[in-house]
Amino acid sequence: MSAFTSLQQRLCAAPLQPPRTDAHALIRAELTDRLDDRGLAARIEEICRTDEKAAALVAGVLAHAPFLARILRRHPEWLIESLGAEADAHLADILAPVLPMARQNRVLADAMRHLRMQRLRLALHIALADIGGVWSLEQVVTALTAFADAAVDAALRLALREAAARGHIVLEDAFEHPEAGGLVVLAMGKHGAGELNYSSDIDLIVIFDPARVPVAGTREPLEVAVRIVQDIVKVLHEQTGGGYVFRTDLRLRPDPASTPVAVSVERAIQYYQTVGQNWERAALIKARPIAGNMTLGQAFLAELTPFIWRRYFDYAAIADIHAMKRQIHAHKGGAAIAVEGHDLKLGRGGIREIEFFVQTQQLVFGGKRPVLRGQQTLTMLEALCAEGWIGADAVSALQAAYRHLRTLEHRMQMVEDEQTQRLARSTGDVDRFAQFCGQTPAAFRRTLLVHLQAVERHYARLFEDSPGLASTTGNLVFTGTSDDPETLDTLKRLGFLRPEVVAETVRGWHFGRRRAIVTERAREVLTELTPPLLEALGRSSDPDGALLVLDGALQTMPAVVELFTILKQNAALLALFAEILGNAPLLAETVVQRPHVLDALVGADFAAPVLEGDMRARFHARLHPLTSFEDFLDQLRDLARAERFAAGARLLSGVIDPVENGAAESGIAEASIDVALARVSEELASRHGRVPGAEMAIIALGKLGGREMTARSDLDLMVLYRTPVSEAESDGPKPLMASEWYARLTQRLLTALTAPTKRGTLYDVDLRLRPSGNKGPVAVSLAAFESYHARESEIWELMALTRARCVAGDRAFGADVEAAIATACGRERDGRVIARAIRAMRKMVAKEKPAAGPWDIKLAAGGLVDVEFAVQCLLLTHAATAPGVLSANTGEALARLQRAGLVGAEVAAPLQAAWALQSALAQIIALTKLVPFDPAQARGPFLQRLAVAAGLPGFKVLDAHLKEVQHAAHAAMERVLGTAA
Repeated sequence: MSAFTSLQQRLCAAPLQPPRTDAHALIRAELTDRLDDRGLAARIEEICRTDEKAAALVAGVLAHAPFLARILRRHPEWLIESLGAEADAHLADILAPVLPMARQNRVLADAMRHLRMQRLRLALHIALADIGGVWSLEQVVTALTAFADAAVDAALRLALREAAARGHIVLEDAFEHPEAGGLVVLAMGKHGAGELNYSSDIDLIVIFDPARVPVAGTREPLEVAVRIVQDIVKVLHEQTGGGYVFRTDLRLRPDPASTPVAVSVERAIQYYQTVGQNWERAALIKARPIAGNMTLGQAFLAELTPFIWRRYFDYAAIADIHAMKRQIHAHKGGAAIAVEGHDLKLGRGGIREIEFFVQTQQLVFGGKRPVLRGQQTLTMLEALCAEGWIGADAVSALQAAYRHLRTLEHRMQMVEDEQTQRLARSTGDVDRFAQFCGQTPAAFRRTLLVHLQAVERHYARLFEDSPGLASTTGNLVFTGTSDDPETLDTLKRLGFLRPEVVAETVRGWHFGRRRAIVTERAREVLTELTPPLLEALGRSSDPDGALLVLDGALQTMPAVVELFTILKQNAALLALFAEILGNAPLLAETVVQRPHVLDALVGADFAAPVLEGDMRARFHARLHPLTSFEDFLDQLRDLARAERFAAGARLLSGVIDPVENGAAESGIAEASIDVALARVSEELASRHGRVPGAEMAIIALGKLGGREMTARSDLDLMVLYRTPVSEAESDGPKPLMASEWYARLTQRLLTALTAPTKRGTLYDVDLRLRPSGNKGPVAVSLAAFESYHARESEIWELMALTRARCVAGDRAFGADVEAAIATACGRERDGRVIARAIRAMRKMVAKEKPAAGPWDIKLAAGGLVDVEFAVQCLLLTHAATAPGVLSANTGEALARLQRAGLVGAEVAAPLQAAWALQSALAQIIALTKLVPFDPAQARGPFLQRLAVAAGLPGFKVLDAHLKEVQHAAHAAMERVLGTAA
């Protein structure tokens, strides 16, 4: 025994052997019988035969840790070295050659191979010292960190040497003078704190000073720095036949999705001081320069001291810290503490909760108390107690739990060298792991639960007054830089098809990538709003599309705090907001183009739509003072868009029904026409004067005439005028004949309504329903109108006139025009001729524009066109004897016909039912991009929205009901045309 000293003699623990397994037989079967070097095999057998603790240790490693067993079989001499040396001295022997070997190997691949060899040597030595109970947790993590520091230092030196060899930098003895390269490597997380775990990756940030990078020729410092960092990662991270040195993560740098792997000092400082987040403050607590220009690293961190350590109690930041806690806390290891499947790091009562317990209090109190600015968790627990922030019982419980959980974490990673903290889900696997930890399964479970429950208890007290933030559906965690797997699962359950894109988008918001969320307060409110917002978006028809719409809006919105605050406080409004983004693409596009329209959702008058007269007054008051015609056009489009957005939002929220929405959309169009007409009249009169005694009217037809406009309707208009004398002309400096004056007025009005400006377009306008269509003048005198319809008009033109109504211009003259229209529609006609013409027209429409199916509710058999044609046939047949039946609104006209006894209930009822149902559906479908609508392309929430609008329990019922209604309406139309014929 005298030949074996130190580590072997200090062994005090070992894994439990599997039942009925002999340690010596296991060692022979798994190790020594496989060795080619029989001398080494004999020495190992001698050690194990004469020392039962050593035998138990080696057998336990072979039985439970395949990764370590592979190292033992490949390098049995390392076992002899570790057991035979003093543990700390042997660690020094492993660390000492790191830099010399890197210096001596001029070929990068050779240096990489030696680094990987030393890492495996270290892994075995630390495992033996840890499992054997020779080293404490603090000694284990210190050893791991020391090697990481040495490896990163060597990697940077090698990268600088490669850069010099490639001619990218001018630096003599680059390996020997890494400080002259102008870069510094900062260790973050557990590495920075000196708490690295057994199979940990290392989090690094590489900062460079462009003025100090000794670039060669015209190369850019950024380009050179990025290549150096890439070589550092290659040296450490690349998987070769010898494995790797450390998995390397650079994503803790400022906004990693939009910054290069090397970040200039100036850019990094600007980022942290403008959009740095509280979780980044927490991460920077542990930042430590480990390689390169250490002076630069220390100066950089000193510059960030005011960002990390605030000298005042920022209660908004504290609220955000609470929110961070609640996000991370959200059901990570399940709703309750368990053993099987529990995540020792992120689950309830886990390592992260202990770390967060410390870091949150450091952030809050460390600004005024420098003693609380330390990096190591165990030390800071004691400092918090000394400062009176926590009790001794908390320190004792949390330190014990931390040491226990970190030890289990290391033991778990020794099995297969995996960066994992999650226990197996099967009882048998947990039992075997317990044996590797030197405990019976029962004792393992009992001890683990005691520690987890203690952590959870103290952790809960830290924020016991904070409301819950976790989604009831599961995890929604967006702190840090990487995707949380359980958050991705939650997003899938919520309905998002591309959860990775969603997670990156939300993280981007927190990184300040969107204009509206660059302020700290905006991000704090966002943290609280994110879970309910995502749940609300998930209930929409297109969650992914809704999120992208919102993301687009955040790029152009100047600020968002007020809106987000209101949404956070108003669940009903949040649901409406999500429905707009996900169920109403037409409204959502408006949000992206002009985010200020969202103000309509939070206005006091949202639930009280503006009446038509008030709408006109609002348009005139807002637009009349504008002197620039270009400004007028832009502001008109903005105002109309905002009002149409509000109308659609009211429809979706149930404030107004589909019929009221048709009236609202029509009222907005009328106000737009009215104010535009007033403006272009003034513009024209300023050059050409006005026609004395002349009158004019804008006549709306189609959906505007019937007050049935949808969000996608265009405008069917006619311009009519009347002059006191036939040869009248304007009285301005450049007089025009009346016909020319009104023709120019009409063209200017058309431009005002249709011209695309930098604010988009307003409406599409169709003037083809005027007398003679495109062949006739754009503005028609009333006399010409009356003459045309007395002698030339065809049935289809009269059908259009049944929906005509004056919407702007001289009201008295408009009444005369409406009377002339009634006269044209009310002339004596043979009903059979009308019916035959309309039937022929319907057949032509069906041939040229065949319906896509029942949900093509305009053109389908029994759809809106069928109802309109039937009603118009009845009106033109009976208006001569019953002029009171004329109404521009199809539903109202049908009701008048029935009240007058001109159509029976057997015809009127199915037509009215089809009109009411399909008009309502059309109003909602118009808010989507699915035109014509195809249910197969829509998602469940939107289909349910249609069912609700129809007053039915579900879409399947609606689908069947629609077909029944259409069938009955088509039969009624055939009956009307057949009866009339």
